[in-house]
Amino acid sequence: MKQKRDYTADQRLPYLCAIAVPIGVLSTGAAWLLLKLIALFTNLFYFQRLSFEASSPAMHTLGWIAALLPVAGGLIVGLMARYGSEKIRGHGIPEAIEAILFGKSRMSAQVALLKPLSSGIVIGSGGPFGAEGPIIMTGGSLGSLLAQWLHVTAAERKTLLVAGACAGMTAIFGTPLAAVLLAVELLLFELKPRSLLPVALACAVAGFLRPWLVDAGPLFPLQVAAPAPVALFSCLAAGLASGVLAALLTLALYRIEDGFHRLPVHWMWWPALGGIAVGLGGLLQPRALGVGYDVIGDLLHQHMLLSAALALLAVKAVIWLLALGSGTSGGVLAPLLMMGAGLGLLLSPWLPGGSPGLWPLVCMAGVLGSVLGAPLTAIVFAFGLTHADQALLPLIATTALAYGVNVLLMKRSIMTEKIARRGLHVHREYGVDPLERLHVDELMSAAPQALEADMRADAALLRCRTASHTHRYYPVVRQGHLVGMLALRALESAPPEQPCAALAERPSDYLLPHMSARTAAGLMARLGVARLPVVAGPERKQLVGVLSLSDLARASVAHAEEESVREKLLGR
Repeated sequence: MKQKRDYTADQRLPYLCAIAVPIGVLSTGAAWLLLKLIALFTNLFYFQRLSFEASSPAMHTLGWIAALLPVAGGLIVGLMARYGSEKIRGHGIPEAIEAILFGKSRMSAQVALLKPLSSGIVIGSGGPFGAEGPIIMTGGSLGSLLAQWLHVTAAERKTLLVAGACAGMTAIFGTPLAAVLLAVELLLFELKPRSLLPVALACAVAGFLRPWLVDAGPLFPLQVAAPAPVALFSCLAAGLASGVLAALLTLALYRIEDGFHRLPVHWMWWPALGGIAVGLGGLLQPRALGVGYDVIGDLLHQHMLLSAALALLAVKAVIWLLALGSGTSGGVLAPLLMMGAGLGLLLSPWLPGGSPGLWPLVCMAGVLGSVLGAPLTAIVFAFGLTHADQALLPLIATTALAYGVNVLLMKRSIMTEKIARRGLHVHREYGVDPLERLHVDELMSAAPQALEADMRADAALLRCRTASHTHRYYPVVRQGHLVGMLALRALESAPPEQPCAALAERPSDYLLPHMSARTAAGLMARLGVARLPVVAGPERKQLVGVLSLSDLARASVAHAEEESVREKLLGR
């Protein structure tokens, strides 16, 4: 008998891991290309030069003409979405989730080509976005396209899509562990070796290749002192503030999106309208334009006056919300990092127990984790960006509380609200399926009512009708070995002298005792049957039981009791 296993790994796992290696390479190349496109379009729009060197749009000398550049960028992207692919709209992660859950992880070559190009144009023309959302969509498209060339299942295609997405994020930020956690918390919707190992391997490949393409080391290196015990209370205050800010940002974004939907113009023009706000905001605060990694670094290191930081962040928040609500192409992580760090800078004079740079860092993680609904990703992401090892404990406390606040205040996160508005609900809680905890031999009827192969139809029908339970299907056996399954309806209409063996359907489908109840339920659903025979082995097909839908229902009884029955076991 085949031994029961902890995991469902099989010979396909090495194959998927092997495919993950080139996907990691391709996604790293796509990340490098995206960064170069952003730099190219920034130089073209703001400095009228052909260069791939990174530059900040805040350094331009165009005067009021610069206010027109985001409008031009939005207009170009609107046309690309209308006549190219509408899937390039948005910040990428919800679109990837929708493809995974509702599109069998199939993404098109148009998305792989147009998403980085459109994001490069939007960000290069001043759009206040990060590169992570576009690279998640682009890397995911590359993984999906490669998988579509191979003979794989939809579940395996999902693994390769997520491997490409998270490898791209690793290449942008240099945070492979956070990218793996993003897959677990947001994209995979499972935790199995089949999905986790290829994703981790693709991220590792991207992490090793990254120093060859971009600068090595943390993006925002930061040193903070070990926090004092009183910092726990400061972390609670920071977490509460971060959770409230995250909820306000989420609500504001979708109110703005609702406003765009009420406009009497085609959605193709919306990014250009959002670009008007970006252009005006850029005149007020030039550093609010573009990705803004330099601003995040200044906030973390307290290199900005509080008044200047508040003015900059207010403008950044407004133009980010209006631009993203317009349906243009761009990411959310970098703007959220900036606004979270600004909240920490605002709170730092009143939060004791830690060095000043600690509070922008923990609020940055708190806002990110609660907006995304991915606290573990946010904690490790903030640590990976800064390598501030003394901040790990405050990061956990702040982000956990911020996440809890958002769970209580919000029905859905910024990642799932857009999908829900299309009539598709995404449930974000994961647990071990009760059907995965039990096996066929634990649930089956071990002494099923069986019919002998040589029994006449009239005698078999009489036996079935006089039994305590009547079933729609009965196993037919010869010397204990399965011959087939016989429907009661066929027995009722058969000639009385007909033997059961002649009426039985051959046993092309059956269950084995070691199979999980989940596997059995899936097979029964695919076949559209309510009962299946259980045999000791596929060779001789010795009947050992029958599994029915009512047997499978018993698997959920213990789980339902654990969730609903409240008990006081001590001190009665």
